[in-house]
Amino acid sequence: MAGSSGEQAADYRSILSISDEAARARALDQHLSTRSYVQGYSLSQADVDVFRQLSTPPTDSRLFHVARWFRHIEALLGGPHGKGEPCGLHASKGRRTQPQWAPPAGTEPCKLRLYNSLTRNKDVFIPQAGKKVTWYCCGPTVYDASHMGHARSYISFDILRRVLKDYFHYDVFYCMNITDIDDKIIKRARQNYLLERYQEQKPAAVQLLEDVRSAMKPFSVRLSETTDPDKRQMLERILQATTQATELLEQAVHSSLAPEEVDSRAGVLLEEAKDLLSDWLDATGGSSVTDNSIFSKLPKFWEGEFHKDMEALNVLPPDVLTRVSEYVPEIVNFVQKIVDNGYGYVSNGSVYFDTVKFASSEKHSYGKLVPEAVGDQRALQEGEGDLSISADRLGEKRSPNDFALWKASKPGEPSWTCPWGQGRPGWHIECSAMAGTLLGSSMDIHGGGFDLRFPHHDNELAQSEAYFENDCWVRYFLHTGHLTIAGCKMSKSLKNFITIKDALKKHSARQLRLAFLMHAWKDTLDYSSNTMESALQYEKFLNEFFLNVKDVLRAPVDITGQFEKWEEEEVELNKNFYDKKRAVHEALCDNVDTRTVLEEMRALVSQCNLYMAARKAARRRPSRALLGNIALYLTHMLKIFGAIEEESSLGFPVGQPGTSVNLESTVMPYLQVLSEFREGVRKIAREKKVPEVLQLSDALRDDILPELGVRFEDHEGLPTVVKLVDRDTLLKEREEKKRVEEEKRRKKEEAARKKQEQEAAKLAKMKIPPSEMFLSERDKYSKFDESGLPTHDAEGKELSKGQAKKLKKLLEAQDKLHKEYLQMVQNGSLQ
Repeated sequence: MAGSSGEQAADYRSILSISDEAARARALDQHLSTRSYVQGYSLSQADVDVFRQLSTPPTDSRLFHVARWFRHIEALLGGPHGKGEPCGLHASKGRRTQPQWAPPAGTEPCKLRLYNSLTRNKDVFIPQAGKKVTWYCCGPTVYDASHMGHARSYISFDILRRVLKDYFHYDVFYCMNITDIDDKIIKRARQNYLLERYQEQKPAAVQLLEDVRSAMKPFSVRLSETTDPDKRQMLERILQATTQATELLEQAVHSSLAPEEVDSRAGVLLEEAKDLLSDWLDATGGSSVTDNSIFSKLPKFWEGEFHKDMEALNVLPPDVLTRVSEYVPEIVNFVQKIVDNGYGYVSNGSVYFDTVKFASSEKHSYGKLVPEAVGDQRALQEGEGDLSISADRLGEKRSPNDFALWKASKPGEPSWTCPWGQGRPGWHIECSAMAGTLLGSSMDIHGGGFDLRFPHHDNELAQSEAYFENDCWVRYFLHTGHLTIAGCKMSKSLKNFITIKDALKKHSARQLRLAFLMHAWKDTLDYSSNTMESALQYEKFLNEFFLNVKDVLRAPVDITGQFEKWEEEEVELNKNFYDKKRAVHEALCDNVDTRTVLEEMRALVSQCNLYMAARKAARRRPSRALLGNIALYLTHMLKIFGAIEEESSLGFPVGQPGTSVNLESTVMPYLQVLSEFREGVRKIAREKKVPEVLQLSDALRDDILPELGVRFEDHEGLPTVVKLVDRDTLLKEREEKKRVEEEKRRKKEEAARKKQEQEAAKLAKMKIPPSEMFLSERDKYSKFDESGLPTHDAEGKELSKGQAKKLKKLLEAQDKLHKEYLQMVQNGSLQ
């Protein structure tokens, strides 16, 4: 502390003796600037006396020390005091203490909610064991090619799984099954085997016709009993095509056509009638098929094709995959315990679940997912399978609502030894046994297609809770929406489906995934040209943004130049960026609403595009750091969604999938050199007026580089933008550009032709002397005056004054036109 309290008192007295208030304040400020009066400072009575002379701190900003000293003493005294009032013990302590800190109010964190079919509501997602999530997904029944209906389910669950794992950072254990024992598989395997044998025998045309007629009889009965309009329409198409092919072969046989023609028509009939013949052959000889390898060969092949399709779609493989054929012992034990717990019964070698006993238990509920469907015999029979709904099988049940846990095998079916005789698993039991074995008595998430809710998933729940004697086998049931084709449901049984392989011939896996991302995962998605066009446009929109940002980031700059002062535009864009990130997070918390997420991402890119356009117009560089951060964020989100398959630091990857070479980083330096060289050549060509060089430069840009997947974008007064783009995309762009240019040329020629025709018509009209103008209209007028003006109509009636006035104006106009023509002739301006 500078000086003692006595010295301070003397200084203060001399200051207080100054009469002018402003001068006194300046003197006090000067005095205070020479000593400490804040940290570790103890008050003296002289300080208090001077303080009492001031009612408020000075307003003059130059009197900084006085204002600070005043506030400090005021704080130490604990508030204002009257003159002469002692400062008290509080003032004598002389130390300021830190004020009490209070945390900000903040906002309630957004919680993930998932649409739970068990409640038909969006429920807050709470895993049973911290961040670990156990998840079982119903896999395919592998008897045919995977179609876009499968893609709808497995891409949707792949997106959900990735979001939970990579965005919300849950530790997801994902289990999926393969159904390789099923009525559909057994029937298809037998049919394929029997039809192949029949075709190998090469039946004569007459024999083929006889067999087809035999097959038509049960098929026609089946058609007459079918009430479902979609199935009926499919069967009618098959019958109509078979009938036409039959008639053509009959004509060939009766007309004794050449053997080659007969064989050709027989081949057509064999192809058209394969469904009828397969059913007929199976009905007459299916029970004779005893080789069990026939029933494993078919599902093994189609399972392999399914995995190839999932890999092509960039669907992550499950953490564990279960096959029914590998879990038969576990299924037998599972069924036995259900029987032991009193919820199953044996009947004629089969085991059925007692729905009445289960539903009457106070601990259990049957039909949790779709209670209104309980008792729907059509749905229940579809769940049992085509080979398990004969009258004798249905008669084995205590209640029509009961379903098979284990089926006694009939001749022509695969079988396994069990306590109840030779048999095979029911459909519903497989998932319960396999999931229960791996995930225990309660799992966090169970997923499947919407059409599996009843009876499959309701029966799964019932038999599993009967086994574990609990009421919580599944905590959250997620069901993906249907996929339709132009409004019609896709279905293998209706032969109304597009295979995944066929879909991938038209569109990339990313484009298909973007189409799914643009729709809610639990709603119906219509697979149509409009849907895919929206996905294509979205992909192009994002890709152009990434390419533009890459061009900004490639611009040469020194290490300090990459950090530039932010103006109002950058501050505003950054605010929008964080607003969009918050909106994206809220959308993902809201049942993983990817549709809204993609719209928010689109809006963010639009804002960036406007910002870059404004900077380009002002000839100013945009902020590298800000645009780079936004592009990296969007890349990160697309990776989370599985829309970017390969490793890519920013944007969509360039080059073939799976290649280890980073094509962009490898070739871009060379392309940049080429671009700069080309720009230099163009500049010289313009200065020296060498159009041939400019044409070659344009040809390089428009014809040669697109074939290599390179796009050069020329901008007046700015460097050429170099972009690596998919070659097919560039070629399509080039064809579209040519089409537009051709359309412009055609329209221009059409406009010129019309203009020429109009000018010719005008010239022809100009040639007509006004006196002859109306003479050709004898059908309208019968008399004319000496100037050629009509006076009477065709019936000889004199024209009214109004009509005559109107015609006279036309005559005068024609007189003017004709004089112009004569002047043109005189001047020689006509060609």
